[in-house]
Amino acid sequence: MPLNTTENHFVCRVCGGTAAPTGAGTAHRNHCPHCLCSIHLDETPGDRASRCGGVMDPICVWVRRGGEWAIIHRCRRCGVLHSNRVAADDNSFRLLSIAVQPLANPPFPLDYLSRMEDK
Repeated sequence: MPLNTTENHFVCRVCGGTAAPTGAGTAHRNHCPHCLCSIHLDETPGDRASRCGGVMDPICVWVRRGGEWAIIHRCRRCGVLHSNRVAADDNSFRLLSIAVQPLANPPFPLDYLSRMEDK
């Protein structure tokens, strides 16, 4: 049976939390609901063809057409990016922390905005 079916649970390699089959709200669980990390197992969703096996960190969230949120994961080992649906029991605080990170750490000094306003 594939590792990502909701009939299986797993212990997260990153935070040690348990990802239970219930509560995901989806037929597939591909990341930890606590720290939102994943493991690089697929080349295309569900194929289990990747030999990398690296930890995939959640680096940002985006909103799909229709308003559904998804997480972008980046593999620590090979750098590949994958998009994964947010599960119903994902850590809401962690999701919001990832979403606001660009606002908390902008690529320019915040006082630059006030200088622009003065012009």
